[in-house]
Amino acid sequence: MMTSGSPLRTRLARVKGLGAAHRGVSHWWWQRVTALALIPLSLWFVASLVSALLLPDVMKVAQWFASPVNALLMIALLAALFLHAKLGVQVIIEDYVHSPVMKYTLLLLNMFICFAFAAVCILAVLKLHMIDVGAGA
Repeated sequence: MMTSGSPLRTRLARVKGLGAAHRGVSHWWWQRVTALALIPLSLWFVASLVSALLLPDVMKVAQWFASPVNALLMIALLAALFLHAKLGVQVIIEDYVHSPVMKYTLLLLNMFICFAFAAVCILAVLKLHMIDVGAGA
């Protein structure tokens, strides 16, 4: 008689419903989406860095940040970067830290650090965007 479920699972595992949590696909998907988003955003940032941000003129840099397109793309870059970093470090912690207390402590620390750094960086971009460049001239 053939039973439903995998023949590799024990009867107890089938009764308890132990198996895939179905959360790995979402995590994997977001890791790939952020990686793909980082490609054009990083190329844009490097091109902007070479053309405008390495200039010794502070007013040119302030004007660059005053542009809504540049500010929006910088925020998108920061959001994708910190989400990608959080997901990557999370996988490393889950795979290589075996103590439950240490694992969950590091996972919480990873989440808080990534979101705190992202918030600080995004607020800095918004503050630079809101500076009145014409007032200093």
